[in-house]
Amino acid sequence: MRRMITLHTAATPNGHKVSIALEELGLPYELRVLDLAAGEQKRPEFLALNPNGRIPAIVDHGADDFAVFESGAILIYLAEKTGRLMPRDAQGRSRVIQWLMFQMGGIGPMMGQANVFLRYFPEKIQPAIDRYQAECRRLFEVLDGHLARHEWLAGDYSIADIANWAWVRTHRWSGVPIDGLDHLRRWRDAIRDRPAVQRGIERPPSRIDLTRDGDEQARAFSEQARAMVVTGGNPPRQ
Repeated sequence: MRRMITLHTAATPNGHKVSIALEELGLPYELRVLDLAAGEQKRPEFLALNPNGRIPAIVDHGADDFAVFESGAILIYLAEKTGRLMPRDAQGRSRVIQWLMFQMGGIGPMMGQANVFLRYFPEKIQPAIDRYQAECRRLFEVLDGHLARHEWLAGDYSIADIANWAWVRTHRWSGVPIDGLDHLRRWRDAIRDRPAVQRGIERPPSRIDLTRDGDEQARAFSEQARAMVVTGGNPPRQ
């Protein structure tokens, strides 16, 4: 029997990055879903895997129970472990990592802050909302401009596409339109139609649909997240 990977995760963009990659790579894995509202990501057993107390994290049982945290680091580990979803030559690998870092340092943090100030923060601070939504839109335009000349972000389909897509697909939840970004839309739809991606975003399924604006479930989700923000916890935006 093949030794499997355990994925400690929740239904968030960063969590779905890793489940999509695992599905694309066909690696056997066990899913352990953490209840972020209950603070399971802060319990000692999880902090032993990730001292930062954020999902996702993996344990590779086929490599002496090796633990990896930070979603970008996990994607690189899985790509290097399998020799897939990232080239092995230095320049090809660098191109993928550049666009992965674009997501890790830009798309993810900016959309996360847009979510906090639009959806979760107790008060509406409009300058903060405007600032983060504008920066998200600017980053989307960077992607669109690059995708006008390239099918994928870094040569062939890679972990860079997976990482950026997992966030871009939720643009409506951040209140950021993608009107006029035809190349970004083409790329988004092409990735969405991949069977492994469809499986990955259901591992685990989200309680709300982050690809559209809110309904009653979404409002309840935002209220729960708001309580976590007020008490200094981790809102479900990881």
